[in-house]
Amino acid sequence: MIIKVDNLSKSYADIDAVCGINFEVSEGSLFSFLGVNGAGKSTTINILTTLLAKSGGAATVGGYDVDKEGGRVRSLIGVVFQESVLDPILSVRENLTIRGSLYGLRGAKLKSAVDNAVRITAIEEFASRPYGKLSGGQRRRTDIARALVNTPRLLFLDEPTTGLDPKTRSDIWHMIRELQKTSGMTVFLTTHYMEEAAESDQIVVIDKGKIKANGTPLELKTKYCSDLLKLTFTNGKYEEYKLATTVDALPIIERHKGDIANVEIINGTMDDVFLNLTEVTTHVD
Repeated sequence: MIIKVDNLSKSYADIDAVCGINFEVSEGSLFSFLGVNGAGKSTTINILTTLLAKSGGAATVGGYDVDKEGGRVRSLIGVVFQESVLDPILSVRENLTIRGSLYGLRGAKLKSAVDNAVRITAIEEFASRPYGKLSGGQRRRTDIARALVNTPRLLFLDEPTTGLDPKTRSDIWHMIRELQKTSGMTVFLTTHYMEEAAESDQIVVIDKGKIKANGTPLELKTKYCSDLLKLTFTNGKYEEYKLATTVDALPIIERHKGDIANVEIINGTMDDVFLNLTEVTTHVD
């Protein structure tokens, strides 16, 4: 396990942002951490990336304690924040070079690290342009390249495609998935787009600082949402049936087959799972 969280908690005065949560992340996996705004996602990520001290419990990344061995944790992770941390005046390559130097890279090793990050994120075309002159999608690619300069074992992506158009979002997501598959790097993702989470190896849903569900996309869809069978009959009547599994539609269709004009089956989605598990609330995130 590259991440292990045990009874982790974080409180602000009289507000409990994270309430004794437990989960593990397998190395090399694509892991999604989902919740509404204020659910405790950002607080948890800030603890795991050593930006915030926990109030209680334990958390290790790569086997290192996030509080006691923060330097070692930071050496093996990359983070793409919701807001950019790059200089808008400097070029893409200059930004990446400065970032690489903060990890102690120098000379030929630094140049090689920057060249590699540019190559695997396919940003060669605009690597010499100022970061502030880039489009939203180009900035996101550059943000990801920045997080890859130190060749991390674990990449945190905090809502990396929010605000992008569907085509750019699809391109960014395809790049992330291919990177994860080809490099074996662990990806820890938060997203508001449930179709992205559906590609994950494991999903944890957090709400009001507590874990509400933990499992594969198929496990969560099986447990927390239903398929829907819609039948239109030859006499004009219409009926809906909730299904535990798609195959449960077969006996219903067989029972009415002489009277059916149209059949439609709508499969449950991760959107359904998310809505069934979470509540909109005001909370510290």
